[in-house]
Amino acid sequence: MTAVQNAEPASVGQAPAGAADQPQDKWDPRSVQDKWLARWDEIKPFLASDDPADPRPRVYVLDMFPYPSGDLHMGHAEAYAVADAMARYYFLRGYNVLHPIGWDAFGLPAENAAIRGNSHPADWTYQNIETQAASFRRYALSFDWTRRLHTCDPEYYRWTQWLFLRLYERGLAYRGDGYVNWCPFDQTVLANEQVIDGRCERCEHEVVRRALTQWYFKITEYADRLLADMEPLEAKWPERVLLMQHNWIGRSEGAEVRFAIEGRGEPVTVFTTRPDTLYGATFFVVAADSALAAELCEPEHREELASYLNQVSKLTDIERQSADRQKTGVFLGRYAINPVNDERIPVWAADYVLPDYGTGAIMAVPAHDQRDLDFARVFGLPVRVVVRTDLPDPAVTWKATPGDGTLINSGPLDGMTKVQAIAAITQILAEKAQGRAAVSYRLRDWLVSRQRFWGAPIPIVYCEGCGEVPVPDDQLPVLLPDLRGADLAPKGISPLAAAADWVHTQCPKCAGPARRDSDTMDTFVDSSWYFLRYCSPHYDFGPFEVESVRRWCPVTLYVGGVEHAILHLLYSRFFTKVLHDMGMVDFDEPFGSLVNQGQVINRGKAMSKSLGNGVDLGQQLQAHGVDAIRLTMLFASPPEDDVDWADVRPEASVKFLGRVMRIATDVGPGPATAPVTSGDVELRRVTHRTIHEVTRLIESTRLNVAIARLMELATATRRAIDTGPGAGDPAVREAAQTLTILLSLFAPYTAEECWEVLGREPSVALAGWPAAEQSLLVQDEVTCVIQVNGKVRDRLTISPSITEDELRELALAAPAITRVLAGRGVKTVIVRPPRLVNIVPEAD
Repeated sequence: MTAVQNAEPASVGQAPAGAADQPQDKWDPRSVQDKWLARWDEIKPFLASDDPADPRPRVYVLDMFPYPSGDLHMGHAEAYAVADAMARYYFLRGYNVLHPIGWDAFGLPAENAAIRGNSHPADWTYQNIETQAASFRRYALSFDWTRRLHTCDPEYYRWTQWLFLRLYERGLAYRGDGYVNWCPFDQTVLANEQVIDGRCERCEHEVVRRALTQWYFKITEYADRLLADMEPLEAKWPERVLLMQHNWIGRSEGAEVRFAIEGRGEPVTVFTTRPDTLYGATFFVVAADSALAAELCEPEHREELASYLNQVSKLTDIERQSADRQKTGVFLGRYAINPVNDERIPVWAADYVLPDYGTGAIMAVPAHDQRDLDFARVFGLPVRVVVRTDLPDPAVTWKATPGDGTLINSGPLDGMTKVQAIAAITQILAEKAQGRAAVSYRLRDWLVSRQRFWGAPIPIVYCEGCGEVPVPDDQLPVLLPDLRGADLAPKGISPLAAAADWVHTQCPKCAGPARRDSDTMDTFVDSSWYFLRYCSPHYDFGPFEVESVRRWCPVTLYVGGVEHAILHLLYSRFFTKVLHDMGMVDFDEPFGSLVNQGQVINRGKAMSKSLGNGVDLGQQLQAHGVDAIRLTMLFASPPEDDVDWADVRPEASVKFLGRVMRIATDVGPGPATAPVTSGDVELRRVTHRTIHEVTRLIESTRLNVAIARLMELATATRRAIDTGPGAGDPAVREAAQTLTILLSLFAPYTAEECWEVLGREPSVALAGWPAAEQSLLVQDEVTCVIQVNGKVRDRLTISPSITEDELRELALAAPAITRVLAGRGVKTVIVRPPRLVNIVPEAD
């Protein structure tokens, strides 16, 4: 399906007509929105050039693309204003800027909307895309609209399927059995993050654990590289994002230990980071929902295990591992043999061990692990201390002692430190073929199967004779069938599985009967490579044109919410490394710098209908205009902090914009500012210090402070007009034009109108960034405050290069100070040249 690219439905914040020619102290920034939207459409100031001969340095600024769930909201207003200010800065600096937009358009909400409306998910999706597109345009974002993409377009998901097949060829896509979070209502798999308090985050129905055969991407193959390559990002990505990814990957060094199980031929291997505590293992635990638990369970305990499994199936992995939950479990009637002392220890099934973490089994050392201790306390299992510390006995306090200490009750390890004991026991186990040094990861392979319709179909068919067969590249895309309304409703199988005409197909290898895979891909697959497609969105011979990506990528600046810190960013990094190994890209990290914007909240809390504290963006834009909302958002706080809408006043932004407009009107049309050699020197100093400061602040994304500097420049310019040399002074024109250019980052409509009033041709967005004159950054004189006992008593105008001794002498000789001292001696003089002197006189 092809979207209507130029449709402009009603959108947020449409401006009232006929609001021009108003008094400038009553400036309404809404009045010029339609005028400048039309002009920008004519001049197209934000197109990126793909010409390899273009000499301008390239910059790629990217916003995390939106999901089309409706019109824009307050969070969009902040996030996109941040990236837009940065993109506009680079345009003004003369860079060749790529600032594209697209939509993450597959997903369950569209499917549910289609069921409710008896329609196709595409209808809801494309309608919302057009609504958001019109609102983005009105919000004056500097997008290159020629690169627009939608992940639900066949032209896009053809290449998502192509990438799946490349991973399949490399052994990085495979089909396997695993336990998943299953929503019985939506009939689909959910990630752990989509399960809240045991319920589906979308429909709020109870989630169960279910064993399914699914498709996985082998992201664990890249675990070490994903960890190691975070180091170069440390100065460019938020620290908390890197920490979250580091913890999610969760690399642990330790040992694998083989435990014999009575009545079983093969031993069971466990991974532990503390093999030194093996002598303290007093029981053995397997995941209750693992195949191993079912195998080991003696007949007389099977009914109890089955009942317990029913309880476990209702818990998420996060709930199972919660330290606050009461420990539960079932004795399986079997015993394991501790390999270091041949002690028989009971085998239990419990929910706090996960079937897909490590081997799904652990050795339990209750004295030195709190979860094991909690379990031992509930079931009366022995607690044996094997590490001496200064802490009390865990069997008395029920607080485990997991730290370092000296080994005791551990045979040949007694008296050793933790480090020594780990090395010694690992060697002993290796010599006896009962274990070895090993590394384990918290990271699991990426489960990409989804039992839903509105997603990219998995390009695999199943043939009785040929088995698993990839769809040939020349048969891509595997298109979705035309299912609507009730055809999409949950029926115990995915909607595609019920579409018999679509499922039954011909084997690409033998031409015999075959059936298609009826799952679709996780939408995170679509978003893991979209930033590469923007470089050549209409390329027909691959997911992207390799040379275009080499010219534009990696992304210079990526802006989006911290909620994507783990999954989206980690998966994008994984995809980039795979593509690097395939020789398709020449970099292995996708995003150079990352900015996470905060939330827009209200009265200290996240906006929600249930709290009644929601703020409608459309109403805010209608009331105050786009410029005022953009300016308010960016001035309220640094980008990474939350903005509490209850604490801000868009009216104040409207007032400031009116002051700038009045300055432009007072100065009026005139020639471009030639190198100024005359005029108000002090105003010129303020102007050039502002240029210098704002440049530095924008480079470090301190946008709120940059706006504050613009306000100071506006005040200084107004003062020069009203009580100084007047509007005709060359320095005043220089200040007005500088103010207008700098303001265009944050309030583009008002800046364009000011630029025109000043007699300049549009667009101000391409006017060029002003250069600060170094000679005007050096202050000839500064004001020094003179205090006596901490109270200001005088101010001296001095040279900024004055020495400490010279400043002390001047301060003590100042007439105002001699009068205050009134003949008293001086006890102390604190001198901080060139700004402060504090004199402490002797007591009377």
